[in-house]
Amino acid sequence: MSVPLRLRTRLGSAPTAPDHQPVTVTVARVVRPDRRAAFERAAGAVLAEAANYPGNLGASLLHPGEGSSEYHLVYRFADADALAAWERSPERQAFLARLPEMVEDERVARAVGLESFFAVPPRPGPAWRSWLLTVAVVLAFTSSFQLLALPLVEGWPWPLRLLLSAVYVVTALRLLMPRLSRWCAPWLQGSRRR
Repeated sequence: MSVPLRLRTRLGSAPTAPDHQPVTVTVARVVRPDRRAAFERAAGAVLAEAANYPGNLGASLLHPGEGSSEYHLVYRFADADALAAWERSPERQAFLARLPEMVEDERVARAVGLESFFAVPPRPGPAWRSWLLTVAVVLAFTSSFQLLALPLVEGWPWPLRLLLSAVYVVTALRLLMPRLSRWCAPWLQGSRRR
């Protein structure tokens, strides 16, 4: 989702749905582990408030699976006008104001009418962009290893130094690439026709 659309969604002024069709919104939030209980209470309270708004067709909180901190709030309204009224409500705004202390990352998806049942996943962007990002990250990590760690293990046998370098780079990639890929997603998934 682009930043302007995310802001319009947070402010309750996202594009309207045609022909008064139902609108489903899914919000995925990665919650800080030490704030999960507080988030669950706040999310439960805001979903109870949403249930009282005119046009609400249902709302639920999906808890993360084992090893994950990603919660999904799913709510559905009769049409875009009812959804916009909820999104501008003081109850929702108060909930959003509390989120920065609890949430590390957020993604919002909207589906209108039957679109929610037949949504097509986004197509991957040009392969060269993923390749370039990976090369840049590997270059940064191998260079930092060469500058910082190799002087400390200079006397080690060559195979042991090579193994240490490989473990360092692969571990760093495993920890950094998922976050970096999410951060660079708009660029990575850019159009193939440029």
